[in-house]
Amino acid sequence: MENIVKAGIFGVCVGDALGVPVEFNRRETLKRFPVENMREFGSWSQPKGTWSDDSSLTLCITEELTKGYDLEKIGQSFVKWNKYGHWTAHGRLFDIGGTTRHSIARLIKGESARFSGNIFEEDNGNGSLMRTLPLAFYLKDEENIEIVYQTVKEVSSITHGHFRSVFACFIYVIFAIELIKGKNKKEAYHHTQNVALKFAENQMFNPKEIQLFDRVLKNNISEYDEDTISSGGYVLHSLESSLWCFLNSESYSEAVLKAVNLGEDTDTTGAITGGIAGIYYGFENIPEEWIDMLVRKEDIEELCIRLEQKLMK
Repeated sequence: MENIVKAGIFGVCVGDALGVPVEFNRRETLKRFPVENMREFGSWSQPKGTWSDDSSLTLCITEELTKGYDLEKIGQSFVKWNKYGHWTAHGRLFDIGGTTRHSIARLIKGESARFSGNIFEEDNGNGSLMRTLPLAFYLKDEENIEIVYQTVKEVSSITHGHFRSVFACFIYVIFAIELIKGKNKKEAYHHTQNVALKFAENQMFNPKEIQLFDRVLKNNISEYDEDTISSGGYVLHSLESSLWCFLNSESYSEAVLKAVNLGEDTDTTGAITGGIAGIYYGFENIPEEWIDMLVRKEDIEELCIRLEQKLMK
């Protein structure tokens, strides 16, 4: 399991960078002109290999975890990103979701990261799911599922505090941990379903909310037709589409290209899919030319090494 942090974090950043130039493109358009490699300019007029807020916030969390877990410091790293371009590809921010923006504004005013997030049903974009992967590395040896849930909930709730966003992040982190432990896709998915449903039952979570996750938790999301998989910015759709792409692919590149070519929120579907695909297939399976094109790849690599060293202690 060497380089597992590097595989996952680069997996996120490469998937994100593949999606940035075609964000908001419709699926029909991408069927005619599919993304097959790194592109430049496009939706955000950015150079090739540029990643967006998905990777920036993932890298902010990764950096803070190299020093240990401190929720307030993670919140402050988001402020540094928002105000000063910390962990951006080119020193300035070009993409931020509404819920994330409002929550960071509260942090800037001095609110605690424990209470800064939006908590209403309409605040269930994918802005916390897209950055949650580093927690899987941090929590991989934690045997108390309540601590896993609580930690995921805290970090999601810096911006996205509604149960639906939190539970989507929880499912994703559990799944990623199973992959880190070396389980195959089927075993990891089955185990995740069991753990999440049992935990929801024990905690007596709102059954109406849990029911929204039936396609992922009670059925097999990979068996659904592509036409039924949505790839916009809603957290539930992002969870479904990323699992669908990953479970229906045989390599890192196949998974992330499938994700990006679903259209709409291409960078985020690419990032979320890329994280688990990177872990599962390994760093060596991410095409070298894509890594070479990635902006700030040396900085990202150095950060991954620091987290791996911290977790080995």
